[in-house]
Amino acid sequence: MPEYFVVRGTVEHGDERGRELGFPTANIALRDQSGSVGDGVWAGWVRRADGTPIPAAISVGRRPTYYGADGYRLLEAHLLDFAGDLYDETLVVWLGAHLRDQQAYASAEDLITALKNDIAAATQWAANHPAETLPDPGEPPLGEVRRIKS
Repeated sequence: MPEYFVVRGTVEHGDERGRELGFPTANIALRDQSGSVGDGVWAGWVRRADGTPIPAAISVGRRPTYYGADGYRLLEAHLLDFAGDLYDETLVVWLGAHLRDQQAYASAEDLITALKNDIAAATQWAANHPAETLPDPGEPPLGEVRRIKS
């Protein structure tokens, strides 16, 4: 049975670094700052407030390229083939497949190359795991990571 980590949260304003790199993200604060569950880059799905599911490449962690080990732990979802404003919208995010651990990159160009690879892997994973098969997450508290099985 597939297992997912699920987070529900309100999209917050960030430093817009993802947008500057060409990969805008929806930022959701996490209650768990210890990093014990879910850090890394994931393939998954995001459900908008209106119920629309959108595949995503998702980073969970402290953004080591820019903040080292001292950054605030955050979920950043890059919604695939999406353009629009998600600020202040409450989303549900399913983390379905761990693609890689977080790591610091020597340059923005190296990070962009990694992000392109992450997006390709997330696109392939989403094609093989349609949104219709996602388990019902219920209503987890905002910013709390939950493990659920389908």
